This record gives sequence, C-alpha cells and structure tokens, in this order.
Amino acid sequence: MSYAYLFKYIIIGDTGVGKSCLLLQFTDKRFQPVHDLTIGVEFGARMITIDNKPIKLQIWDTVKNPSDPLPGPNRGAAGALLVRETFNHLASWLEDARQHANANMTIMLIGNKSDLAHRRAVTTEEGEQFAKEHGLIFMEASAKTAQNVEEAFIKTAATIYTKIQDGVFDVSNESYGIKVGYGGIPGPSGGRDGSSSQGGGCCN
Repeated sequence: MSYAYLFKYIIIGDTGVGKSCLLLQFTDKRFQPVHDLTIGVEFGARMITIDNKPIKLQIWDTVKNPSDPLPGPNRGAAGALLVRETFNHLASWLEDARQHANANMTIMLIGNKSDLAHRRAVTTEEGEQFAKEHGLIFMEASAKTAQNVEEAFIKTAATIYTKIQDGVFDVSNESYGIKVGYGGIPGPSGGRDGSSSQGGGCCN
C-alpha cells in the first residue's frame, strides 16, 4: 500500500518493561504474555491515517544496555517511544536517544503495565512531571489490555506530522527518519534548523 509519509520509530527502555509487547499489540492487536527476549533487533510496521493521509510507521525494537551506543537501525528516527516502569536508567536512555538523533525527534514517554496498579513504582504525576521537565509527551498504557497503545503510537505520529506542516523538518533528508511517498509534500532544500538536504537515507 502506498503512503504519503513513512515515519521511522525506535522503542527504547530497559529489558522487561514490555517494549516488544507494545509493538506486538500495536501491529498485530494481540498480547503475548510469554515473549522471548529480543535478540538484536525486532521490526514491525503498520499503516495509519492522519489528516486523511496514509502514514506508514516503521518501528524498530532493539535490546541494548543504556550505556551501549544505539545500533545502526535505531539511528535517524523521527520518533522514539521511551518505555518505563520505574525511573531506573531513564535519564541514560533519553540522553542516548537524543545524542544519536536530530534535535526535533518526537519522544513519547510511556508508563507501561498500567493494568498492574498494585505494582506501580512511579505515580502518574511523577511521570507527567518528568516528561514536562524533559520536553516529552507522556502517556500511560497497557500492552496487555491495549489501553492507550494505539493512542501512544498515533499521537507521536500526529506530532511528527504537525512538525512537517510547520516546516520543522527537511523531509528530503531521510536521516530525519521521514520518507516522502505518494501524496506527501517534498520539503525545501533546508529545514527550519538550516540543515542541508545532503544525508544518508535510513528508511526503506
């Protein structure tokens, strides 16, 4: 199916927070309670619609330690889903993502497993405050019940789309994690940040 834009996402966070389960719930609409630990990189894709335009989301889920550099497939993303249960390593993940991405990457902080309220380590208010302090979007979700899973992925995409309309991105430069398809609007030679259109593509 053709698309107006392709947005590349990365899913990051500690092992066991439910990154792969969120991806599976969004792409396949199912929950797999026993999920093999991701080895290397997992990939998923799904079409959504924003402003009557078909948008393809290309989503990469990688296992790594917060101190390790991001692997090649995880660089140059338009959006990142930072998944957490606690605040452990959260600042490290955020710093790592921003170090290897453009300054305008949209980051959604997801407090997963909202269905397990009795095991909550971080309150909603604490999550909202962290997101506000670091310029993130915040949402609580549950890969098990599917609560807010769809909304988290789509809200991230809607924010990216708005930035495109506002001229924030040079969409001719695929290193931003955005690829223009049929019906998309090619960007100018330089985006609002003055970047050149020169750059390697990372979305296929």
